[in-house]
Amino acid sequence: MAGIDDVAQAAGVSTATVSRALRGLPNVSEATRLRVLAEAARLGYVPTPSASSLATGRTRTIGVLTPWVNRWFFANVIEGAERALRDLGYDVLLYTFDVRRTASRRRVDPSVLRHRVDGTLVVGLPLDDDEVRSLLGLARPLAFVGSGPADQVTVRLDDVATGRAATRHLLDLGHRVIGHVTGVPDLVSSWSPPVERARGYVRALEEAGVLVEEELEVNGDFDVAGGRESTAELLCRRPDVTAVFAASDEMAMGAILAARDLGLRVPEDLSVVGVDGHDLGELVGLTTIAQDAYQQGFDAALLLLDMINGAPVPESLTYPTELVRRGSTAPPRARR
Repeated sequence: MAGIDDVAQAAGVSTATVSRALRGLPNVSEATRLRVLAEAARLGYVPTPSASSLATGRTRTIGVLTPWVNRWFFANVIEGAERALRDLGYDVLLYTFDVRRTASRRRVDPSVLRHRVDGTLVVGLPLDDDEVRSLLGLARPLAFVGSGPADQVTVRLDDVATGRAATRHLLDLGHRVIGHVTGVPDLVSSWSPPVERARGYVRALEEAGVLVEEELEVNGDFDVAGGRESTAELLCRRPDVTAVFAASDEMAMGAILAARDLGLRVPEDLSVVGVDGHDLGELVGLTTIAQDAYQQGFDAALLLLDMINGAPVPESLTYPTELVRRGSTAPPRARR
């Protein structure tokens, strides 16, 4: 029985193009779409993963490594990747590695993936050099989503630009004492989003001639509780802070709760901006730097399948962001 790889080869296109053509998605020319449809009909293509696995020796399974599945960015990336893979008859083998401020995580063990996956997606999991080498030692395609080493295929934002844009928004409103709520403190890789977003924060302050103060940065663990706790600590230590840039929307929501706990009004007494475009952002009136995490996961999965099939792929895909202004940011009171 023919598989999607056979259709792709016969039509002279990638498996991703076959998927898009068969589902009527954009970015496929009409001539290519008709050619794919004709080859699929000629070959009698039916997406049956078990039959394809027997014919090709592949598992038709993709490994996904991630720290969390219940936080907005990770959940959306995984949903996008799983949808793309399911449409093409692939399964997902999911492993989570809890990353906390108070405990060290277990190391990645590549043996659990050997002979079980055709490729691996690493979603937002900071890895050290040895862990990256161990995954490459599987001799299977490897791609990263959210962050990744410079020499590996990565789907991500420009996190330095993201941090700079968020901080620049607060500076443009007139704020000069701006706190930053970043991610977990024990990061092992210099290329992780919280590290890069913090660089953007510092760069924006330096460009504006504003003093960079280390005590204005706190760690929020990328969740609401961590954002709440760390922002409360920051505001008690530095009551002159008039604005906070949080490296994720969940931490930004925690920052808003911390302000309210202390009797401060948002945005009258404290402006807050986050990053993500969380589904609940509009409900709480959160200003944010929005991204499309679902599409990043979807496209990363298709990219990995192209790598599995030997097709050339770009070294990185950088996705755009958008400043979404809502009610959590405003000029400091002295400027009104």
